[in-house]
This record gives sequence, C-alpha cells and structure tokens, in this order.
Amino acid sequence: MAFENKTLGELLGDPRIGKIAADAIRMRDLSREDLWHKTLGQLKEMHFGGEIGDGFVRLFAAAETGDWYFPLYSEKECAEDGARKGVNAVWLPSAEAGADRKPFILLVPGGGFVNVWNLTEGWPVAAQFNRLGYHVFILTYQVEGEERLLDKNMEDFARALRLIRDSREHFHVDPDRYMTCGFSAGGYLVCLWNTPGKGYAAFGLPKPEACIPVYPFVSPKLELTREQDGEEDENWDIRLYGCPVREAVKQDFEIPEHAEGFPPSAFFLAAGDELVNPDHSRILAAALEKHSIPCRLEIGPDGGHGFADGSGMCMAGWTERAVRWTESLSGR
Repeated sequence: MAFENKTLGELLGDPRIGKIAADAIRMRDLSREDLWHKTLGQLKEMHFGGEIGDGFVRLFAAAETGDWYFPLYSEKECAEDGARKGVNAVWLPSAEAGADRKPFILLVPGGGFVNVWNLTEGWPVAAQFNRLGYHVFILTYQVEGEERLLDKNMEDFARALRLIRDSREHFHVDPDRYMTCGFSAGGYLVCLWNTPGKGYAAFGLPKPEACIPVYPFVSPKLELTREQDGEEDENWDIRLYGCPVREAVKQDFEIPEHAEGFPPSAFFLAAGDELVNPDHSRILAAALEKHSIPCRLEIGPDGGHGFADGSGMCMAGWTERAVRWTESLSGR
C-alpha cells in the first residue's frame, strides 16, 4: 500500500496539499486525535475504508500541477455566511486516453451532514475512477449552519457545475455530460439533485447522464418509525430541511416519491449496513423501476457502512462495475 509507514499527520502536514488538508474529514481537527499519529497501515487495520494511500498519491500528483483546488464562493460571500468558507471542488483529471470524451464525475463524500470524508470516500475513490478513464471533481460542501442545509448544498452543487461550465476548455470536459456519485449523506445529495424542485432543473442545469449512490439515505419517511418528539430531533429537522420531518416528507426531500426525473442509477451497498438501512436503496430502486428508469441494485453480503472504494472487501471493484454498467447503456 502506498505510504503504508507514513503517519496521517505526516501526510496531511505536507505543504503541497495544505489547502485541503483540514478537510480530510471536514469539521474534525485530526491533529487533536490519535488518528494523527497512526500510520496508514495501522489505519487499515482499524478498518478505515478504502486504500487511503492511493488517494494521497493521486492528490499529491494533482497538487504538483498547482491547478487543482477551486473555492466555490468569493471572500465577500464567505464573509456574509461563514459556512461557505472552504466549500470547494478538487479537480483530479485522468491521464487515460479518451477521458476528455467521457462524462466527468462529480464525486460527493459522506459524513452524516456534519463532516465530509474526503480521506476515505473522496481521494481514494477518485483515484479509482481516474484509472478507469474518468475525470473527477470532488465536492466539499457545507456542513455548518442551523437551517435549510440541504438547500444550501444544492447551491454548492450548482456552483461546482457552473465553475466547470465556465472553464470547460481548461478542464477538457463537456459541461453537459457528467455523472454524480455520492456516499451516505452524499448519496442523499446526489439523489436530491435529481428531484424536480431541488435539483438540476430548478437551477437550469443539465441532467446527469447517470447517478451512482453508495449506501445512501434517501427516505425521511423511514425515520418516522422512530420517535421524533425530542427538541434535538426537531432542531435537526430544521437544520436539514427547514421544517419538521413530517412536512419534509411532503416535499422533494422524500426522494422516492419524486423520482421521475432521475437518470439511470446504480446503487452499491452492503446488507450488513448498520447505519443506513438498505431499505433506503431498495425503495428508491423500486421507484425508478416504476418509472422505467434503468437501475442497478447491488447489495453485497457484508462490508457494512463506509466501505468507500471497496478494497479488500466483498464490494471490491464496484467502481469498475458502476462505470461499465453506465457505458453499456449508451454503448460507449
């Protein structure tokens, strides 16, 4: 494994990636945690998802070009709303022949709407997609704020795609051709991006060619099976949706009931997921089938939540299976 004997602190302390180092796990100061002093080999033994070392290799290579980190809000906009500070897109282009002719991938790590796990679900996964011949932009989105966070995240999506559109020649991409891939909370966001009132149509942007949700949360209705009478839960609902969850499920936030605008979608998850019930993916996949939208649902026997790029698990190779499936739909 690349950098197996390097500590996380040594790697994140490298000045080449200083701009993004604090967002390895956004909103967590890893320098204050034991993880900082662990080698990547030790982190792997602790079952951190993915080949983290491969992610660092790819990130360092991109950073050497000096053209890889793109803030999505101006200093003035960040002064108006501090939650926008650090929201960015990281560009990891593929060196494979033909990548310019393929759709690019907007990659959205998870983190429970309180973190963004670039360390496991961003950089290493992008490295795999790069090897498969796809340019990747990793979105680090807002996870601060007390109200309507999901609406703000949709604005983050729009900002990233407009940045890419405005610099299409520089990035060597067709801005009308892209796929989305998101994990857990990020999986919810890439799915919400496909709904009529919250996503691409509401921003006047093109529809993704495909959507790849990985162990996603998609149905707030499933949360209604649990008690929602605590003040903390109500505050959480306001933070995410801007309203109580019982109101949110009547809107686009209940994604399976607003699936008519989805692109072809491939879901990847594990049956033993202890954090996000696999029924989330099953319900949305059934909704897509109802609308005759091509859908692939792969549920591995184990691996739990957070398998990231799937290395060393039953989900190994899911990135290749995902893009080969999307390619088969168009004959690319």
